[in-house]
Amino acid sequence: MKILVLGSGGREHAIVWKLAQSASVEKIWCAPGNGGIANDSECLALDLGNVKAAADLAEKLGADLTIVGPELPLVLGIADEFARRGLALLGPSQKAAQLEGSKVFAKHFLERHGIPTAAAYGIVKSAGDARAALKSATWPVVIKADGLCAGKGVLVASSADEAGTFLERVLEKREFGDAGKRVLLEEGLSGEELSYIILTDGTGFIAMAPARDHKRAFDGDKGPNTGGMGAYSTDDILPPALEKRIVETVVQPTLEALREEGIPYRGFLYFGLMLTPEGPKVLEFNCRLGDPETQAILLRADFDFAQACARAAQGKLESFRAKWSPAASICLVIASEGYPASPTTGRAIGGLEKAASVPGATIFHAGTRWEANVYYTSGGRVLGIGAKGESLGAVRRIVYDAVSNIRIPGAHYRRDIGSVVARSGRFAAEAVNG
Repeated sequence: MKILVLGSGGREHAIVWKLAQSASVEKIWCAPGNGGIANDSECLALDLGNVKAAADLAEKLGADLTIVGPELPLVLGIADEFARRGLALLGPSQKAAQLEGSKVFAKHFLERHGIPTAAAYGIVKSAGDARAALKSATWPVVIKADGLCAGKGVLVASSADEAGTFLERVLEKREFGDAGKRVLLEEGLSGEELSYIILTDGTGFIAMAPARDHKRAFDGDKGPNTGGMGAYSTDDILPPALEKRIVETVVQPTLEALREEGIPYRGFLYFGLMLTPEGPKVLEFNCRLGDPETQAILLRADFDFAQACARAAQGKLESFRAKWSPAASICLVIASEGYPASPTTGRAIGGLEKAASVPGATIFHAGTRWEANVYYTSGGRVLGIGAKGESLGAVRRIVYDAVSNIRIPGAHYRRDIGSVVARSGRFAAEAVNG
């Protein structure tokens, strides 16, 4: 196969890295890619917001399959454009991608089909309407801008003052532009978060290894929300009884509801879950692989990932069996100074070769560019340091050993990724029995 991967981040580097291990893959392109991805595949210029240009590129290259990494092309209808041209693509239709592209659409979908989720206090278009809706709310309250905000349009507010400040930013100052024209207000759920991701052809599916993301910028889950500062994957996160309940109460009902509404779905579907005492509830959908969950997950994949993607795109996933390593894995994110609010770019990156030489370490590039034999930062999240091993303790030692060699002026990273296998035992038991 000749495969085109769309995207430029750490997730896309991990996808390219895993595809390259398949004996059935002859050629990989990545558009637009980044400085590190260029070491593993041919990178080509592309505006990810131009779905016609993406289809033109796939046609010109003669790609047998295109895999979409980020959400923007999906929400803009890239799958529909490829389908019109008879081009193979792994990714859901524009209508299906609304599950991620609109928090309001997703909430209505969940409520319509009785899929467990947080109760909604209201959908508002002004700060005044929001304040009225919140008079009867119980704190904390989750406030979500409706559209795509790169993971930064959500706040868990513990007071009316905190909520008011965020609502002013979204609804009055228009910090997120049109993505913040509407705001969803919902109850804050207590429990432990879990990323449960599947690859589906619309009917059958294979489950990805379970993972947990760290969204907050600083240690101890402090600071603002980000696109993700690290993730870990271990089977301990997801006892079999809990996975069975998730599949029966969330995953299968979602796939059945999509078919019932005539919405075709082929691709990755990410269920952001809260494991509550009443059972697992959906916090959000993503219509693609997560970042940095992908890096941690694919480190554990012991199967032909390229074949799985091709079979899903063809609607022939039913007989495919995925095998996962029993090992634990981690991906630690190094972010630019000022991330997530206003990241500083253009800083030289040193120590990569020494970091990569640490036994067991794998370096995934996210926001980097290569110029005059030097890597420079080009985005908020710069690198992902990954490792797989017998235990979380073992892989933590590997990634923190590797990251200690990397030099980026002003960069920061969390020092507690994977340090607590979160009270998952207690919450998992409650989620099963609730």
